[in-house]
Amino acid sequence: SFSCVYKVRRTDDGKYYAMKKYYFIEIGKDRSDERKGKIKCLELIRILASITHPNIVNYREAFFDDRSQTLCIVM
Repeated sequence: SFSCVYKVRRTDDGKYYAMKKYYFIEIGKDRSDERKGKIKCLELIRILASITHPNIVNYREAFFDDRSQTLCIVM
């Protein structure tokens, strides 16, 4: 898997956030690497949601984008 970060704006209040999109790539026909990547992303979400510190980006929400088949984490 790999990820890209985008600057996004929430339409409700106009605030800007960082959104990290995780892309899962299939290597050959072995899906174990893809599964491991998804598990690591879920672990990252749990860690981000539990941390509160002034020098660490705050977690807002996470969702799976069906259209692009990506996991999106809004911070």
